[in-house]
Amino acid sequence: MRPRTLSAAGLATLLGSSGVLHLVRPRVFEPLIPHGLGSPRAWVVGSGVAELACAVALALPPTRRLGGAASAALLVGVFPGNVKMALDSRRGARAWARRPAVAWGRLPLQVPLVAWAVSVARDEGPGLVG
Repeated sequence: MRPRTLSAAGLATLLGSSGVLHLVRPRVFEPLIPHGLGSPRAWVVGSGVAELACAVALALPPTRRLGGAASAALLVGVFPGNVKMALDSRRGARAWARRPAVAWGRLPLQVPLVAWAVSVARDEGPGLVG
């Protein structure tokens, strides 16, 4: 398997796993949704479906470029939820994701994830991403 195919497959696996987790354990993600956006469950399920769609697009060569661009946009779009999780984190939280070290540590990880998605889109040739 070529390195760029492996890269796309890796990102597809990551997003696919996250998408499944959003659908199977939505309560884990519901606290990330700002109250003003309405039903947290709808947003969590919607983002899970979007992650699965991106994963499928990344896995298929004809849609890989679009999948990379869509994945980058999705990762940027969910960043405010990660910020909210960090701001709401507290010592002694029962859920590991709500502990400050984990919640704040996730924020800088979004940058290489977005770069990875953009890289997959670019590796597939000219088009949506530069």
